[in-house]
Order: sequence, then C-alpha cells, then structure tokens
Amino acid sequence: MLSSRLEQTLNKAFEIAGSNEHEFVTLEHLLVALLDDQDANEVLISCGVDIEELRAVLNDFIINELTSLKVSKKNDVKPTASFQRVIQRAAIHVQSSGRSEVTGANVLVAIFAERESNATYFLQEQEMTRYDAVNFIAHGVAKNPAFSEKRSITG
Repeated sequence: MLSSRLEQTLNKAFEIAGSNEHEFVTLEHLLVALLDDQDANEVLISCGVDIEELRAVLNDFIINELTSLKVSKKNDVKPTASFQRVIQRAAIHVQSSGRSEVTGANVLVAIFAERESNATYFLQEQEMTRYDAVNFIAHGVAKNPAFSEKRSITG
C-alpha cells in the first residue's frame, strides 16, 4: 500500500511531466517530486544533498534534455518502464521487510537500482549512495552527523 504522501508525490510527478507537455513521466520527474516529499526529503538532507541545487539541475535537465518527450496534443501522461520498475521494487522491498506502507524514502532507495538513469547520476553527483539512504532509514545514521537519530536497539 502506498502512503498518502507518496500518492501525492506520484501525482505531482505526473503533473510535472504534463506541465512540460511530456508524453512520459520519467525518474527525473519523480525525483523532482520526491524533493518535496517529507519522507524522501528527510533522507536526502541526512545524506548531505543540497536540495535546491539538485532541484535546479533536475529542472534544467527536464526542460532542456527531455525535449524528445514533448507531444503536440494533450494525451494522458504514461510512466516509463523504469518509473514502473522503481515503484514495484520499492513495494516488493517494503512487503518483504514486513512493513505495510511504501513511502517516498523507499522509492528514493529503489531509484539507485536504475544504474543507467540520469536521476541516479544526479544523486551520485551529490555524493549520495544507496548505502547512505538505507543506513539512515534502517538505523538513523546520517552521513551528516547533525541529522543522525537516536534509535533504540530492538529484537
């Protein structure tokens, strides 16, 4: 099950693609939307990502590099195969870990599996890794120590 925040984020990704007259919603559209998703944003900040710099890079990429996705007539925006894989991967991971709700943080981690993606490249350019994100989500350990969380050990 998707969290209500994640549903809003996914809708925003589709809106971003639509407002740019793009036929498809890509991982870059998704990542821009995740910048404002509370769960993903917390992970990004804990990993030392400069949110506004990343936003500027992504917006520039969407406007200037995704021109081939523009369509002349208004059609429904469709997700790319990589977009669908990321959402599915996040859902499978959450289900296999015994939790019931997929959040923006889970989707952010799932993006890293798309190695050929510009979204992944832009995150890595900010010196963020999948390990950094998982370490914060699972253990509260932030790359930037100011954002680490104290969590009790259970189990």
